Amino acid sequence: MLDTKQFISSIKQIADEKGIPEDKVIETIEAAIAAAYKKDYGKKGQIIRVKLNPETGDIAVSQIKFIIEGVDEEGNIIGPLPDRPDDDIERPSADIERRVEPGPETNGATSEGTDSAESNLGTGTLGAGATKFNPEKYLTLEEARKIKKKARVGDEIITALEVKTEFGRIAAQTAKQVIIQRLREIERQVIFAEFKQKEGEVLSGVVQRNERRMVYVDLGKTNGLLVPAEQIPQDNYRLGQRLRFLILRVEETNKGPVVLLSRSHPKLVLKLFEFEVPEIETGSVEIKTIAREAGSRSKIAVASNEEGVDPIGSLVGQKGVRVQTVINELAGEKIDIIEHSDDSAKFIAHALSPAKILAVKILDEKYHHALVEVADDQFSLAIGKKGQNVRLAAKLTGWKIDVRAPQGKLTAEEALAEAGETLAAPAETPTPEAEVKAETKPEE
Repeated sequence: MLDTKQFISSIKQIADEKGIPEDKVIETIEAAIAAAYKKDYGKKGQIIRVKLNPETGDIAVSQIKFIIEGVDEEGNIIGPLPDRPDDDIERPSADIERRVEPGPETNGATSEGTDSAESNLGTGTLGAGATKFNPEKYLTLEEARKIKKKARVGDEIITALEVKTEFGRIAAQTAKQVIIQRLREIERQVIFAEFKQKEGEVLSGVVQRNERRMVYVDLGKTNGLLVPAEQIPQDNYRLGQRLRFLILRVEETNKGPVVLLSRSHPKLVLKLFEFEVPEIETGSVEIKTIAREAGSRSKIAVASNEEGVDPIGSLVGQKGVRVQTVINELAGEKIDIIEHSDDSAKFIAHALSPAKILAVKILDEKYHHALVEVADDQFSLAIGKKGQNVRLAAKLTGWKIDVRAPQGKLTAEEALAEAGETLAAPAETPTPEAEVKAETKPEE
C-alpha cells in the first residue's frame, strides 16, 4: 500500500541531500505514482496524471485525452496531431496550457488547451505516417463537444479517475525507476546551472584519480576534469591532494554536465591574488595585465587607484607572505610584479625587470614597436632564459620589443634566432580577460 505521508517526509530530505528544489521532487513523485497506477490499473496508450498535495499527502488521479479532428474508415486520425509528448507521465508545459472552467454540460470534466489551437498542433497528416486512433488517448472533436461545447482540436479533456493506493511489486519497481531517472536528470540540470554561473571563478578541489594524464577532481557536488593542456607541468596531482582550480567552462553532454578546469590559465593567478590581497577587493589596487608561462614564470602589471597605496607592496605583502602564498599554490612558479604606467616607454622598461634599462626608443607607435637599450652585462638578463623575459614583457605590454646593447649588434630577435627561439609580440595591449582568453583557447 502506498504511504503518501512517508513520501512527503522524504521530500525535504531528498531535496536537501541532492540540492534539488522541493517542487521538482514533488513532480518526480507524482510522475512515479502515475507510472505505477498505469502499470496496475491503466490501459495501453492511456495518459495518467497525478496531483499530490504536499500538505495532506492526498493524491488526485486523472486521465488526459487529446482532441483530434476525426477518424477515417480505416481507423486513422484525420488532420494534424496534437504536438504533445507521447510520454504517459509527461506534463505539458504550463506556458502552453489554457484552462476552460467546467460548465453545466461537463459532468465534472474540464478542458485544457492553448489560446491558439494551431500553436499546439503538429504537422502529422494522413499518409505514410498515419496514426491509428486510440480511444484511450484521443477524442474526436464531435465527441469532445458533447462534453464541452467550446472544445477545439488540440485541447485536452481531463477526466477524474478512482484513486488507488495499492500497487503490485512490478508497479512499485516501475515507480522506483521513474524516481531514480527523474531525480538524476533534475540533479544534472541543477549542477549544470550552478557551475555554469561559476565559469571564470576559482574553486578548491581534491584530486580523485589520474588516468592517462587526465585528472579527475572532486568538487563536492560533481567531478571536474583537468585535461593535459590545462595542467602545470610541476604538479604531481597526487590522490587526495587539495588544489585550487579555475573553472574554465561547463559543457552539457548526454552523460551529464562536464566541468572543465584549468591550472595553467593566467586568470588563475589573478583570482589567487584577489583572495590574498584585500586592496584588490576594495579597488585601491588593480591588476592591469597578466602574462604567464604556466609552471615557469608570470609577469603582473599593477596600478594604484588610491594615493599613498603601494601597489607592488600590496601584492608582495609583509615579508613577501602574500606573493609566496600564491607561488606555493602554483608549484613554485616565479612571479614578477611590476608597476603599470600609461607611458609606453616607462611601462616597457618596467616589464623587462629585473634587467636594468638604459633607454627605450619608440620606433613605431602605430604598430607598437620599440627598441630597448641595455648595458652589456644586462643583455642576457633582459632576454632571459630561452627568451622568456622579453617574450613575457612583449605579452604584458602588447609591444614588439627589440633589445640591444649600446655596443652590441644583436637585437632581441637576432639573439633568439641564434638560440633557436622566436619572439612573438602581441598585436594589441591585453587586458587581464583578453590576455587570459587568448592564452587558453580550447583545443578543437
